[in-house]
Amino acid sequence: MEFSHKPVMLYECLEGLNIDPCGIYLDGTAGGAGHSSEIAKRLTTGRLISLDRDPDAVAVATERLKDYNATVVNCNYSEMDKALSDLGIDKVNGILMDLGVSSYQLDNAERGFSYHYDAALDMRMSKTGLSAKDVVNEYSYADLSKIIFEYGEEKFARNIANNIIKARENKTIETTLELAEIIRNSIPQKFRRDKNPCKKTFQAIRMEVNGELAHLSEGLDKAFDALEIGGRLCVITFHSLEDRLVKQRFASFCTGCTCPPEFPVCVCNKKPQGKLINKKPIEASAEEIEENNRSRSAKLRIIERIRRDEQTD
Repeated sequence: MEFSHKPVMLYECLEGLNIDPCGIYLDGTAGGAGHSSEIAKRLTTGRLISLDRDPDAVAVATERLKDYNATVVNCNYSEMDKALSDLGIDKVNGILMDLGVSSYQLDNAERGFSYHYDAALDMRMSKTGLSAKDVVNEYSYADLSKIIFEYGEEKFARNIANNIIKARENKTIETTLELAEIIRNSIPQKFRRDKNPCKKTFQAIRMEVNGELAHLSEGLDKAFDALEIGGRLCVITFHSLEDRLVKQRFASFCTGCTCPPEFPVCVCNKKPQGKLINKKPIEASAEEIEENNRSRSAKLRIIERIRRDEQTD
């Protein structure tokens, strides 16, 4: 299968990065190199570093970026500090993080991300480590219900976790469609009409398998730290948990004095390190949603680095 991925809010991201043709840019989620290719096209003496934890994406991005001054590295964006250090790069002019699961990963049945195809339960973006099969068959009822409720925001989490436990007492749950059937049978009929009832639970298990929120938290700090003054960080999220984390972290980067209000003067000397480019998230246009339904839930937030700790008075 060809690694196909329509870059979400492409022009909004390019505008948000405010690209300097001579600058150094990092794409933390190369995917099919959709965003990366367009960033690279706008560079002259500049350089692009593209990262991805998925070895399939790395192979495709390497081929598609071969005619540009670009380097592709197989690692998680939470490891960008090491990747940049290994390349002798201290700071960059802009970073993009597109947190969506790629169309290739969703549509390639054998990767086990989708509830539409029958495949082995996998969901590993890196193809290594803990798998969805491990989570479904080895986690306790308490852990399963917690993950499905918190990561999937699924109100029937307890029913689903309970039925997973019952099903695996008879046989190991091996495939995506086996899991999907358990989920459907755990949700009352009247709640199955509007959306596929499997979506939230599959999202939750995928997030657990790939440690997505932990990597995002670490990656945001490292990305902001890697920015030059005037450099920008653009982050595209696809569900409320990610967006909330990005919003809160960006707010912390923009927070100045934290002294108690009763203090007559500031003694902490803390100054804002960043400024928001868009106070409200940018969303895909109606035209884009019409062309690419997967952009429907996307939200883009942008922050610019305006100061570094060593520059505070």
